[in-house]
Amino acid sequence: MNDTIRNVPAAEQPTADSSQTDISGFVGRRREISEVMRILPKTRLLTLTGAGGVGKTRLARRVGEIAMRKYRDGVLLVELATIDDEDLLAPAAAAALGIRDTGSDLLTLLAERLADKRMLLVLDNCEHLLDACARLVCGLLRGTSRLRILATSRQALGVYGEQVLCVPSLPVPEPGATTRDIARRDAVRLFAERAASIRPGFLVDAANARAVARLARRLDGIPLAIELAAVHLRTASVEELVNELDERLEVRAEAGPGRLARHQTLRATMDWSFGLCSPGERRLWERLSMFPGGVDLETAEAVCPGPGLAREDVLDLLAGLVDKSILSGAEQHGGGMRYRMLETIRAYGRDRLPATDVETLRERYIDHYRRLAERLRVDRMVPDQIDRSRTLKQELPNVRVALDLCFDRPGDAPAGLEIASALWAYWIIAGALSEGRHWLKRGLALVPGPSVPRVMGLWAGGLLALYQGDPVAGAALRECSALARQLSDEAALAFAIQMSGVAALSEGDAEGGLALSEDALTRHRARGDLHAVGVTLYFAALYAAPLRPDRAAAYGEELVRMCEERDAALFRAYALYALGMAFWQQGDWRQAEAKMREVAAFWSTVDDRWGLLQCLEALAWTSEARGRHERAARLLGAAHDLWRAVAASPARLQFQAKSHQECVERARHALGPRAYTAAFRDGTRLGPSRAAAYALEEP
Repeated sequence: MNDTIRNVPAAEQPTADSSQTDISGFVGRRREISEVMRILPKTRLLTLTGAGGVGKTRLARRVGEIAMRKYRDGVLLVELATIDDEDLLAPAAAAALGIRDTGSDLLTLLAERLADKRMLLVLDNCEHLLDACARLVCGLLRGTSRLRILATSRQALGVYGEQVLCVPSLPVPEPGATTRDIARRDAVRLFAERAASIRPGFLVDAANARAVARLARRLDGIPLAIELAAVHLRTASVEELVNELDERLEVRAEAGPGRLARHQTLRATMDWSFGLCSPGERRLWERLSMFPGGVDLETAEAVCPGPGLAREDVLDLLAGLVDKSILSGAEQHGGGMRYRMLETIRAYGRDRLPATDVETLRERYIDHYRRLAERLRVDRMVPDQIDRSRTLKQELPNVRVALDLCFDRPGDAPAGLEIASALWAYWIIAGALSEGRHWLKRGLALVPGPSVPRVMGLWAGGLLALYQGDPVAGAALRECSALARQLSDEAALAFAIQMSGVAALSEGDAEGGLALSEDALTRHRARGDLHAVGVTLYFAALYAAPLRPDRAAAYGEELVRMCEERDAALFRAYALYALGMAFWQQGDWRQAEAKMREVAAFWSTVDDRWGLLQCLEALAWTSEARGRHERAARLLGAAHDLWRAVAASPARLQFQAKSHQECVERARHALGPRAYTAAFRDGTRLGPSRAAAYALEEP
């Protein structure tokens, strides 16, 4: 199965007859898929329940793939297994929907964004966030009319109007069934498919059919248990597998009276798989359970070694766990491989992980992710900025674990604050402002005394608050400045002054804000911190444009040169945008348009929707300057749709407000109210990808 379900715009959806349900290539679940597809049009919320390992996630994802053609605005998956904090639930949903988190009431924002969407939202693995998921679902269903939600959970969400479908185990053969009937049962078909991948040519025939049927019955038809059992065909026959399993289940049944429950069956199967691992593989399985986001070889070698597990053995042990299907396969990641576990298998390993091992690994885990956050800083003028951002996105579930470990103990809190602060640029680019502030607030509460980590935590928290328009930003930045002076930390003071300038600009003090920004720039130059100089040049160029466009252009050109010398593509895009704004303020709309088109092409490829929005807005102005009034109105509509997604407007950004209003008035006057409104509405329907193509005048 794919890791995600793609959100398919209406224009890209298949044109096949949507009345036909394609379930080819999917072992079992034909009845369940048909039942889900029958129920979904009749309910707003359908929850798939069932025991762990029964295949709820796989079923939901398969339904999502099939249902794409039925929902005009697509199908979207929100994976919740790697989120342990209910405060991060709404931000995760916003990120999946491409909504930039601006700190507003995210539930309201989500409902507004989805109000007119005909979409299927898949919420996977809700059981550990049951109450929070119920609140999210209630809010979304109240605020929308066409949205459908498909959830997976070990228990129902308990929301009014919820339909519940219990996902059963796969059908198993009845005792005494014929070979033909045995081979046709879904549990047997799944076993045969997996067995054939272990032993090419494996078939269910008269010689092994009864043993396979007994195995399927003993495993209660649980898909994960069947797949784990099939792996053991490398070293045993089907008959030997059944005998071994019989012994294990009988021992477990004796330990607890009554009929063996399905979760006991799965536990026994995993105990069996665990027992067949080498001592080193067992320890690695347990320790890898600390990584909800998967792990690469470098990280496994850095964190997992300890008593009973040598660093030089990690690679072979990883291969062994892949071979036994404990690791769900290895996917290519950059120059290496990334290894993942199914959530049920990871939970089993986490249950077995001794507390002493957690203590042994704790310091190493925190240290690894503190160094990773520093090494992958996106605010550095380096060639691999985009790759850094993508890697951080992949590592984010593990970073969350590191932050939780830090904030569980006051002594480790400064390290957590350093990690959260180092990721400030990532939080912005990823649109995860609320999550960034969540971690920074936790850290600042635990690090109250004067220290560099607190200074930078205040700086990063103040910056994110500014982006969200939160008035607490001013207090945070004032404390940051005072503390930096108290500590005589010139670097921290320069950063504090820089953000104080941005705060002043956002509050309407353009002259004072520009002066503070230029003061910070002088201080960063004196220290020789080129990365900080780059960040400050961007802010100085952007906010100087309405006041001193020539100076803004000089700052922008300097930043472009710095980025090109260092091949910093992400920084260069921001530099070109600031330079384009300076050209616009100088009255050179041709140069402004050229820069904005170049930046829009880049930002659309890296899915930076905030950046794309800024370009759509500016390209509407240049289109109006060209006399292309209908195009200007359509681009304003496309930008408006994205402004709604971030719960903001051009009026909040002083360097845009005047130009935006003039563009609207001129286009409406030239076209007339009715034609303007029609073109504007056309633009709101484009969506990000088609809006980018329209802005670039591509087919």
